[in-house]
Amino acid sequence: MGNIKEINTPITDLDIMELQVGDRITLKGNILTGRDAALPRMVKLLKCGTSPVDVKGAVIFHTAVSPAGIAPTSSNKTEIETSIAPLSDAGVKMHIGKGELSPETVKALEKNKSVFVVTPPAAALLTSKMTSSKVVAFPEEGMEALHCLTVRDFPGIVAVAHGKSIY
Repeated sequence: MGNIKEINTPITDLDIMELQVGDRITLKGNILTGRDAALPRMVKLLKCGTSPVDVKGAVIFHTAVSPAGIAPTSSNKTEIETSIAPLSDAGVKMHIGKGELSPETVKALEKNKSVFVVTPPAAALLTSKMTSSKVVAFPEEGMEALHCLTVRDFPGIVAVAHGKSIY
């Protein structure tokens, strides 16, 4: 196995250029969370020219945040996958989840110089990498609200980069 690349948030275009499919990474810094409820709402706000958070260079982890912990949800669910292209267009550089993405989404990620990273569905491991959590938008969605997590040594594998997919 190769070396693990350490990446700090926010992410730059240079960070993305240096990533290849199959690279193992760890993240340090702030990441946003969202899934079926929050991500479509976020896209609507961005299309109207507003946003509750700055998404330039952001990382979005497709998960809910609950007392039981955090773990990836399927990124190819309609509500989530259809948000990936517009969020990338708005400045999100990395999406984290699980599952194969459509060829159209792979192309949209390439166009926007963004990547998709898969992470193990191991709630205890991922939760242990989280040092803080706060709701930043849509609190009425409960555990599916948009959260900002601060993470350290958060693991992942690059699954889509530069128009190529691991699947």
